[in-house]
Amino acid sequence: MNIYVDFDDCLCESGRFFSGLAADMFGKNVPYEEMRFFNLQQAFRLTDEEYRELLIRGHEDEMLLSIEETPGASAVLNEWIRRGENVTVITGRPYRTYEVSRLWLDRHGLGDVQLLLMDKYGREDHTVKADFILEPEDYYRMKFDCAVEDSPSAFRFFGHLPELKVLVFERPWNRETELPGNNFIRCSGWETIRAITAGEPGC
Repeated sequence: MNIYVDFDDCLCESGRFFSGLAADMFGKNVPYEEMRFFNLQQAFRLTDEEYRELLIRGHEDEMLLSIEETPGASAVLNEWIRRGENVTVITGRPYRTYEVSRLWLDRHGLGDVQLLLMDKYGREDHTVKADFILEPEDYYRMKFDCAVEDSPSAFRFFGHLPELKVLVFERPWNRETELPGNNFIRCSGWETIRAITAGEPGC
């Protein structure tokens, strides 16, 4: 079984982290539970300059390494790996964060998980080439049985796989989102994801 897993807000608590950072940097006090938008500029009502500064600061190495693991994430991924599943983390993080993202995974016991960076949100310079960069045309040739994703903006990447089971990690910014199909299943956390995938062929 091939499993796609998003990084931020599936494996780690990025929303909670950026909520605190926006408050510290700009006095924008929007608690995590009130984050109604996946887009951080909208969520915290930032100017273009504030948004740029937030992304720069929030993607510094020490900042990314400080983000806490989502409870149960590493345990479930390692269960899948021991079961023989092929687990790939595909993130829209900036390409320059590959090394620190790889280090975060290693520190959290996920050294056997493959990490690929794809420009999900149109932010990158596509002249940059590296083994860890996943080009969209290559992504669309990949086949997955199951996906774990929180971002409504990323749901469009699953339309070519009608049989794919998409486990939507519930977050404040997706609770009111209408899911695209019956193959999208809301999950309250990793225990729910474990229960759905346990022993089920094809996820």
